Formats: sequence, C-alpha cells, structure tokens
Amino acid sequence: MNAKENKPLLPGYLVVGEDELKRTAVIKKLRSRLEQYGDMAFNSDDIDAETVEDGVIVTSCNTVPFASDYRLVYVRNADKLRKSESEALAAYLKDPSPTTIVCLEAEKLAKNTKLYKALAALGAQAVIECNALKKYELPKTVRAMAVGHGVTFTEGAAKLLVEMVGENTVRLDAEIAKIALAHRGSDAVNESEVMAMTARTAEVKPWEFVDAFAARDMRKCMLYLGRMDSVTPHALIAMCVNRLRELMCAKSVARRGSATTAQLSSALAAAGGRKMQDWQLKNHFRWASQFSATELRRAIISVRDAEQAMKSGADPNSAFQDWMLSVLERK
Repeated sequence: MNAKENKPLLPGYLVVGEDELKRTAVIKKLRSRLEQYGDMAFNSDDIDAETVEDGVIVTSCNTVPFASDYRLVYVRNADKLRKSESEALAAYLKDPSPTTIVCLEAEKLAKNTKLYKALAALGAQAVIECNALKKYELPKTVRAMAVGHGVTFTEGAAKLLVEMVGENTVRLDAEIAKIALAHRGSDAVNESEVMAMTARTAEVKPWEFVDAFAARDMRKCMLYLGRMDSVTPHALIAMCVNRLRELMCAKSVARRGSATTAQLSSALAAAGGRKMQDWQLKNHFRWASQFSATELRRAIISVRDAEQAMKSGADPNSAFQDWMLSVLERK
C-alpha cells in the first residue's frame, strides 16, 4: 500500500493489550509504513521504559529526522514509566513534533492516567487494543497461524498445542514454527507430532481444575493437579467448597421445575454468595446432576477433617488429594 493511500499518521500511538503477538504485528506494520518515508535505521529509537533516564524520551521525540519525513520513537513497557516521565510525555503530546511518531507499547495502561488521556486525545485510531483471545478461540487461531508457516493443523492438534503451551500467542507461534520446520509431507500436523515435539509449559488455571472437579472428572483432576505448582492445596480446597455450595444451590433450584441461570444467580446472591453472570453458571445444573444431594452434603462436611489434617502435620497435598478422591469416587 502506498503511504499516500493510508490514513494520516498520528503523532502518537498506544498499542495495548495482553496479546503480545498482536502488539508485535501492529508495531511491525507501523514501522513498515514509516520506512516508506525514509530509512528508519537512522531515524528510530527503541526505549525501555523500565530503565530510561529522565528526559530521554521527550528529547528523542524533539529530535529532527535525517533524510526522512519522520522519526519513530518506540517505548516498550510503557506502563512501567516513572510518574515524572509519564507526565512529561503527556505534556509533550499536547504540542508534539510534526516529524515524530511516538509509539508506546504496554500490556496494560490505566485509562485514568494523564498519559493515556493524552494519547486518546490524538484521535480515534491512537489507542490500538490488542486484547487476548478467549481460550476456546485459540485453537482456531492456531490453525490460521499454522497456514502462515506453510502447514495445517488438525483440530485436535491445535487444541493440544494450546493445552500444552498455554495462551501466550508469541509462544504458540514459536512452537508452530518449530513444528512446521520438522513436519514432512502434505498431511496436517496431528496430535502425535505435537506431543512428540512440544514441551509442556502451560500451568493449569485454578478455575479449570474446579470445573473438572464439578464435572466429577477424576482423571482430568489428577492430570491437572500435576500441573498446578503455584496453587496451594489450601486455596484449592476453599475453591472446591465454594463450587460444592453452588452445586447444592443449583440442585435446590432445579427441584422447583424449569430452572434458569438467572434464577440460580438470584438464589446464590440471596444465600450470601458472590454475584455471578449467566455465562459463569451455564454448566452448573449439569454438574449438579452428577451428584446426589447426600453426596454434596457429605463432601462439605468432610472438608473439616481434611483441613484439620492439612493443618496438623499431614502432607497438605496428600490430604487434599485424599479428600478430592473421596468426593469424586462414585459409590
């Protein structure tokens, strides 16, 4: 695309969001566009906000370009800027240099800061959101990314890669590139190839474990426990008990006839629970049907003994696992 065909460049941009791969792509596109006006090798500064010295960013922004229409000042980790530097840059953006494009990159930046407001005031396109995809959306994205590396993935292989690597799109892209280099033939990459070539680096999130617990999936719970190094058994048992109480409430609501998530949400709130959205409750009635009312009551009562064992010298992990298995076992 010719530079003149693009929308006018703004003096500043904020590329913000949890999707690192999207952020990288946006910045690459901006740099490529500026290269149409001159050599960016002589007209760009790459600044780390965590280590930058006072005054450097604004001084760089006010520097005149050499043999180019524009300079690029790229500031990574913009959310780590010291307050004095952040406010100085916000003040600069009120009267910016017409020959400098400053691009700030951050995973998060509070909208109530002077810097965010100054960037947003530059125009509707100044803040570029790079929000992370939902986990269920990632397998489809993996398959699309794979095409860019010259291979295709089966649906199962894409799901397995997300499960093993996690939700960081840069890591996913790197793993896809590695697999693509080793793949032979025209067939799609399958689950066996992903398993053979990928090291498991993703840690299971606590809510994933609790969902498996509620679904009474003992195999998945045991698998997940081995991938939750940063979560204590004390925290897990508390989360499981909360879920058991939610299931008891769901069972009670279901006995009244046609039950809805809205009714369940109201019942939970009335019982002193936290306010929950419909999407958070969509599986509760199905999960509750996996247990009898007696089993749910017994599970909550038995927590007392498990917690006492965890606090009185027994190995907490073993005590939690024994309790979990006693709850999930189908008698």
